[in-house]
Amino acid sequence: MQIRRPTIHRSAALAVVLAALPALSAAQTHPTAVQARASLETPTEASAAIGATSSVELVQLRTQARFQDDLKAMQTFRPGYTFWQHVFKIPDGSVAYGSASDGRLLAVFPARGDWSNDGVWGDPTLKSLLANHSLSNRLADRRDEVAHLLQQSAGPVVHNATRGLFVAPNADRYGRFLEEWGRIYERFGVPAELGLAQGLVESGLNGTVTSEARAIGFCQWLAGNWNTLKRLSPHVIEGYNQTTQAPYCAAYLTILATKYGSFIPALSEHHAGGTNVGRMLSNGERLGGQDVREYYFLGAAFTRDIRTIAPRSYSTVYGTYGPRSFYYAEMIFGNTPRVRQILETQKQVHIYAMRTTRAVPLADVARRTKLSTDEIRRYNPALVRSVPIGATLYLPVYNQAFGADVSFWHRPAPAAFAEVLSEFVAMDRRPEEWDTPAVVTELRGFERRFRATKSEEGTVMATMLAYVIQEIQTSGRGRILDEFRHSAEVKRQFDQAVLEIKAAFGPLDGSR
Repeated sequence: MQIRRPTIHRSAALAVVLAALPALSAAQTHPTAVQARASLETPTEASAAIGATSSVELVQLRTQARFQDDLKAMQTFRPGYTFWQHVFKIPDGSVAYGSASDGRLLAVFPARGDWSNDGVWGDPTLKSLLANHSLSNRLADRRDEVAHLLQQSAGPVVHNATRGLFVAPNADRYGRFLEEWGRIYERFGVPAELGLAQGLVESGLNGTVTSEARAIGFCQWLAGNWNTLKRLSPHVIEGYNQTTQAPYCAAYLTILATKYGSFIPALSEHHAGGTNVGRMLSNGERLGGQDVREYYFLGAAFTRDIRTIAPRSYSTVYGTYGPRSFYYAEMIFGNTPRVRQILETQKQVHIYAMRTTRAVPLADVARRTKLSTDEIRRYNPALVRSVPIGATLYLPVYNQAFGADVSFWHRPAPAAFAEVLSEFVAMDRRPEEWDTPAVVTELRGFERRFRATKSEEGTVMATMLAYVIQEIQTSGRGRILDEFRHSAEVKRQFDQAVLEIKAAFGPLDGSR
């Protein structure tokens, strides 16, 4: 089963709007934004088309256009991004190698074993490259040695330890819910397969997983972040339930995608932080990028290269942006086919949400529904003994005994919510402006308007905007990035790093 997509009737008027969207997207990041926007507002037919298009359709059109632009940029700068689906398909205990030029799987080797004889070759013609080579016993060194040998014939390669067992058990247990979770992401203007791929990479779709850094749940937020959201939300948030997390994950991603005009740096901020992403964009602009996507990819490649040449010499110009940060957005985009595969192989079911007005014991849920404890916990991984008062219980059917039906993804988006969301995703601000008081004022206005819709979706967006505003005001990111952009010492080190990279690798075009 494919991810359900809303039906869009592309009338002549809608076609005009769709044609205008790339320029609208460019206006968010291009230096001539004011002129570009003004030119779009002039034609009578464009104004008529926008007036004739519903807010829901405008959100869909804008965000799909944004996603398609991201895919084009990914294919240009990271054409091997589809390799990462193999990493999350193949069971743990191996090292996979893929082409950085087209993503095809080249070879898979056991982490322990004789790689000359025990490898499984996606391209058998490459096997002879390892003949008569004595490889290091140290795994990290052996991986690099094999990468060097393979690239002589296959071109640039990428390699990673396989993580299939991180996903497979959870895909079996929770894969039936992906269509419902996808509807939740789409409600907030995030392409379903992209949001679900992030959940797959971050948590393996498991609601209760906790990282070494104590990040928890579906999209792996730190416990402190969830605690902040709990204080801001009028409803109880149980972070270990995926269906509870998904709306907040989606809302945060659409806020960041609006900030950047792209899901690529938005995903990267989720992983590496806004300060690191700000450095990447600034460096990419210095390198001659023409829009936010080019800024990001050029800045990221610059950081990868200088860390390779001089790993301890230039941290001033890239902060703590590391190798995993470099690949993070690529990993998410690369696993969208894995999401589709799970959908096609798992029978999809409904999830109904009930907002409790009393504490509901697990035994009471089992008695009323006739479901096993294991099945109830499949829908509610956070449930141990009882559902807290004011929290949400998830079940395959609605039961009014447990509370009001708050399954907003089963209903059309409220017109008031869709109208505010449409205006929000069309915000026209450069990323660096998002750390200024003017944007805080604008975001406060949207927060109030979303809350005034009195909808489940509006409450989530308002809560998430309040969180983002608090982060802007307390993180110090704006001051740090402003100093970074204007520092003579940073500029001196940046110029020196450019010279070193050119001497070692040639032109800095972001494609190596």
